[in-house]
Amino acid sequence: MRAPWRGTGFLGAPALALLLSLANSPAYAEDALLAARRGTAAPAGNLPGEATPGFMAMSPAHGVPFTEQAPESPAEPRDDAAPAPSEAKPVPPDASGAAPGSDQISAPALPPANAALKAVLEARSGLPGPVALPQRREREAIAAFYALRDFTPLWFSGGTANAAVAPAIERLKHAADDGLDVKGFPLPVSPVTDEEIAAADLAISDAVVAYGRQASGSRVDPRMISRLIGVEPEVADPAVILALVATAGEDAGEELRRFNPPQKAYEALREKLLQSRRGRGVAGRDAAIPPGPVLRPGMRDPRVPHVRARLSLDDAAAAEELVYDTRIAAAVADFQKANGLPASGNLTARTVAALSGGPSSLEAEILANMERWRWMPRDMGETHIEVNIPDYEAVVIEKGEVIERNRVVVGKEATPTPVFAETMKFLIVNPAWNVPQSIIRKEMLPRLAADPDYLYRLGYEVSSRAGHLVVRQPPGERNALGRIKFVFPNDFSVYMHDTPLRKLFASAKRAFSHGCVRVDDPFRFAETVLGRNNGWSEQRVKKLIGGKERYVYLPKPLPVYLEYFTAFVDKSGALQLRDDVYGYSRRVRAALGLQG
Repeated sequence: MRAPWRGTGFLGAPALALLLSLANSPAYAEDALLAARRGTAAPAGNLPGEATPGFMAMSPAHGVPFTEQAPESPAEPRDDAAPAPSEAKPVPPDASGAAPGSDQISAPALPPANAALKAVLEARSGLPGPVALPQRREREAIAAFYALRDFTPLWFSGGTANAAVAPAIERLKHAADDGLDVKGFPLPVSPVTDEEIAAADLAISDAVVAYGRQASGSRVDPRMISRLIGVEPEVADPAVILALVATAGEDAGEELRRFNPPQKAYEALREKLLQSRRGRGVAGRDAAIPPGPVLRPGMRDPRVPHVRARLSLDDAAAAEELVYDTRIAAAVADFQKANGLPASGNLTARTVAALSGGPSSLEAEILANMERWRWMPRDMGETHIEVNIPDYEAVVIEKGEVIERNRVVVGKEATPTPVFAETMKFLIVNPAWNVPQSIIRKEMLPRLAADPDYLYRLGYEVSSRAGHLVVRQPPGERNALGRIKFVFPNDFSVYMHDTPLRKLFASAKRAFSHGCVRVDDPFRFAETVLGRNNGWSEQRVKKLIGGKERYVYLPKPLPVYLEYFTAFVDKSGALQLRDDVYGYSRRVRAALGLQG
């Protein structure tokens, strides 16, 4: 399944990249870029797909550059016109195959810098040795982008670096602040000759593209983490990255940074990452936490500042405070849960050992969650629903603020709740439950073998269709879906619903379902998604209880995001850690090459 936000984020259509690159004229490129950013029409001229004399075009099928020949100009009358064919005498061709004296059309010579850049690209394309497929495709895209420009350098003009170079390089130097890795792309130092400028120009382009693609989600394919992850990051097109950054002038660094997720939750995790790294850099705090007695809330100990630093709890007022307070204990409990330790909140010897593991423990978990934010859409909608599976919570967010919060029950480890996004369109009061075939096979048939009256005794309706047992539970207070069901049609056949098993919501860990999401206070949740301002109070929805199924359509369909975040920053600014209930965070850490 693909996420519904696919194609909405990065001006990412190949047409835009082509439009920005079709002419060598900087004015044309800037006009096209401004028009694209404003969402207005492109400037007049050749559009993608139209032949442009003298330029390279992109094959839409394979992304392979091909030459588009200019049409021949109609012949003009000349004073020294050749004799008519009947009068012309045959002239033997020369060694080149052209008749002596005939006009030969040849492409104009490239400027030295362009020619040097073309030579560097051609030499690189012929290099032997294995190159990872994604990197090879990036190189091909970069080469095609330069070809569209007749190999004009992007970052240098007249031998001088343009205004975008310094801020872009500065941002590249801080790529690790966002958990990105561009260390394998050496940056230029004062190039002088045409060959040096060509190499430097290409090196900057390589690094900028690598940053932009990593920032937009190229490093981890969610489908390799689990087949039940139905989102796909919208990785930015190399041509779009180059066009946006190279034309941004002194704002090039900020333009490059924008390829990272824009959400406040991502920025908050990023700040916690930097805090953790600053804490490890403070004198005396980069060493392992020393051993000592078990610490409980209220106790004083010289190790407390080390613990604060490791858990990103430092602030100016409390940096040297020696009291092991309740805030530290809560953060330690979260750390213990995330690392498979008993979540007592006490600083035990095992907890000290885990905290002393360096950046491979806490920081790796933050980085894995930052990476998962790259799977999310850049615009999640002004009003939307988020269900964070490891946190067992559903929230409704309006204009950046949580307006409704509900405990939820999610899928068991054996039957995980999928990670995906869809649109909630309607809800059903008095829902019937059409039992999935997987539940019939695994759970009901074995019970039927021992008790043939099992289903009838519990009020299920049983029939047969195409040789398969069909089981339906009619509406009622015993229905497994409870009194209300929230529907957002999807490929996983998952929805949110009420439940008669109210006691499950009292558990701290609430992974009990077959994959659907059970809501603790469903009628208050219904009021929020339908909108009290639209006349749908909780009481009005409850009046529909009883009898047949009643469909109620949302006045405005809402995006629903079923997410998987084991680390997040709460409203008070504290880092919260949750159990990696399905092991996805561990797999993302492994995919990123992080230890721990």
